[in-house]
Amino acid sequence: MFERAILHLDLDAFFASVEQLHNSDLQGKPLIIGGSSGRGVVASCSYEARRFGIRSGMPIRHALLRCPDATVLRGDMENYLKHSRLVTEILAEDAPVLEKASIDEFYLDISGMDRYFGCWKWSQELRQKVIRESGLPLSIGLSVNKLVSKVGAGESKPNGAQLVESGREQQFLAPLPVRRLPAVGQVTCHRLSQMGIRTVQALSQVPPLLLQREFGKPGKQLWEKAHGIDHRPVVPYTERQSISTERTFQTDTTNVEFLRTTLNQMVAQLAFELRQSGRLTACITVKLRYTDFNTFTRQHRLPYTASDSTLLHHAQKLLEQLYERRQLVRLLGVRFSKLVPGHPQLSLFDASAEEQRLQAAMDGIRERFGKGAVERGVR
Repeated sequence: MFERAILHLDLDAFFASVEQLHNSDLQGKPLIIGGSSGRGVVASCSYEARRFGIRSGMPIRHALLRCPDATVLRGDMENYLKHSRLVTEILAEDAPVLEKASIDEFYLDISGMDRYFGCWKWSQELRQKVIRESGLPLSIGLSVNKLVSKVGAGESKPNGAQLVESGREQQFLAPLPVRRLPAVGQVTCHRLSQMGIRTVQALSQVPPLLLQREFGKPGKQLWEKAHGIDHRPVVPYTERQSISTERTFQTDTTNVEFLRTTLNQMVAQLAFELRQSGRLTACITVKLRYTDFNTFTRQHRLPYTASDSTLLHHAQKLLEQLYERRQLVRLLGVRFSKLVPGHPQLSLFDASAEEQRLQAAMDGIRERFGKGAVERGVR
């Protein structure tokens, strides 16, 4: 029996699975979802493509060198969102507490269900219901917390189920490579490898103070992950519609470069928030308030994204359209709206691999030293 029971559900190769669901000719074949340009990157790929070593974030041109026969499709985010909402509705019918972590991942808190039905039996039946009613493959993991359940679902892929019994969390994690731990990326894996740490068991034996010295605040989190410790609650799913920030200046200004730099900082910090929370935006709004308190806004609809470069580009365009009066400016604001859950990289169908690496590196610096630790220059 579980004192605390957390179920993680992960739709396998979600984008590719949706495309295969709608087109039977694609089933069983290598399929890549991503940018159509030569500099585009893989946003998702079928398991048939993964057998060739293709993975998310890889440049399309490199993927096609590994599998020239692969089919490449431009992503259709609206269609993926429709299927994500369908799965959300199916889960919401039965779930005691449901958290939608991203467009294709969900957490359920089913603590106490052992007394009446059995957590594992109920989880397996729920999985079959989702597969039956959505037509999409689904992997699940059940354990005492979010961390271990997410790893369990990942280890059961494709289209499988993993139970990690209470008290066996460390035993389950120990033999796995450190890269299987959530949010442990290539840079961290490389640094750990240089320290001779390649498995979760090896990581668990490193003193926490040493990890904090080497990695800063994330060092403590690495130690906790290696020991299967995760106290995060399942947060009931609510659809947040927008995030915003604004700045009132101590002295009203007409300095255009100052306005552009300030806008850059605000957009970059909001975009970082989006990526940290696993969300995408389809609308950006810039607000300008003059010294006479007259306030003007401009907004732009765009394909779902959480990309710094895309959002910064459109924000600067909106500022150019707004600031025509050449009067003193009192306040500058920006808002992202029409938010949906989604992995940031999934929206970057036409982003270059270089841009993704730069953004990932900057996010790593922000995570360790704070949101304002690194900024992009104004071009």
